[in-house]
Amino acid sequence: MRAEPPPLAGGPPGPDALGPLLDTVLDALRAGAEERGGPLPAGGPEAVARRVGALGTALPETGTGSHEALTTIVRALAAGAADPAHPLCAAHLHTPPLALAAAADLAASALNPSMDSWDQAPAASALEAQVTAALATEVYPDAAAPDALVTTGGTESNQLALLLARERLGPIRTVVGANAHHSFRRAAWLLGLPEPVVVPTPSGTLDPAALHEALTTLTGPVVVAVTAGTTDEGLIDPIPDLADVCAAHDAELHIDAAYGGPLLFSRTHRPLLDGLTRARTVTIDLHKLGWQPAAAGLLAVREAADLTALGHTADYLNADDDTEAGLPDLLGRSLRTTRRPDVLKTAVTLRALGRTGLGTLVDACMDRARDLADLVEKAPTLDLRARPTLTTVLFRPSGADDGTVAAIRRTLLAEGRAVLGRAEADGRLWLKATLLNPHATPGDLAQLITLVEGSAQR
Repeated sequence: MRAEPPPLAGGPPGPDALGPLLDTVLDALRAGAEERGGPLPAGGPEAVARRVGALGTALPETGTGSHEALTTIVRALAAGAADPAHPLCAAHLHTPPLALAAAADLAASALNPSMDSWDQAPAASALEAQVTAALATEVYPDAAAPDALVTTGGTESNQLALLLARERLGPIRTVVGANAHHSFRRAAWLLGLPEPVVVPTPSGTLDPAALHEALTTLTGPVVVAVTAGTTDEGLIDPIPDLADVCAAHDAELHIDAAYGGPLLFSRTHRPLLDGLTRARTVTIDLHKLGWQPAAAGLLAVREAADLTALGHTADYLNADDDTEAGLPDLLGRSLRTTRRPDVLKTAVTLRALGRTGLGTLVDACMDRARDLADLVEKAPTLDLRARPTLTTVLFRPSGADDGTVAAIRRTLLAEGRAVLGRAEADGRLWLKATLLNPHATPGDLAQLITLVEGSAQR
């Protein structure tokens, strides 16, 4: 007799099937976090690999059942996680997601709309149009017809920006600062464009005079990529002055605000993005200073007509007669075909918190960065690279060589006590704290300083 297939997540019976499974998952998450006991597992890569290997074969001949599989694997994943919700996990632009956003993501998984044709995602496609229009207007409040696409993050957004420019202008040259994200080099390679022209940024930001000099030597269509929130230091290029240089040379401006873009929600810090509207395209990630589970990227465009270059037809998804009859065409909304309704978690977050609530979270993390900088400045054994612009703080033990700085970071990782990043500036290696946890306290930051000082003295 053939066994009944496992229950599905959707449909009227779906919630009843999910209920006990969610209880199992939540119990496993809690148990794994308690087992880990800190921001990441102790022992380093070999110890983690051994624990995962101890789970046994990934494809047994006979299954173990839903409860056992969820309990075992989710607990192991949680026990072996680098948990961005822990206040001492502060290495990367790796945000702790809001609980409400994670809950919304569950609904997206259960309903499983596929955002490549309207008949697979009727409400989700309408919701995406509503949310992207609102966010595009946030970026371009004075534009007549802005729009935005949902992406997997900054890498896809930056690639799309260059693709749209190439389709509109023909073969283009790309100019970036040495502080720019690596995705521009990758995008140029994927699009068959010349290697980007890289302008040195010895001060950490792109200098308008240096950009002017670089543009003077170039001919043909040029796209300049300016950064609002560098990965290593969280710095913002001088947008208004750089926009003036681009206008003088008839160069198109793209702004990579993957990190800094959510400052738009903050009344206090929004002025740091003055000049953003002068860009033809803008990259923003809400899985950084937006507290969304990955992925939650966005590419905003000042003119919706620019997106027509992405148009593509597949008869089984967007046949001409269906489109003429009024069924929305979704294929031109992404380079991907099948894609999740990642907009759902963002829609829930925007509705629940509003601009003010999100701005408060941004401000809290900005405050924590300044708190950490204050602590470093007061510590006689530590050096601060500079006062933070966003939520990134670089510091290092006074007089330490680069090998010692790297070893401190690896020691804290191996012991499972803290997760710090690394960045090079001024020809030296620095410890990097990227503060994205609005629940972190000054006491947590003081503990981080104590751990670093203790490791430096060993």
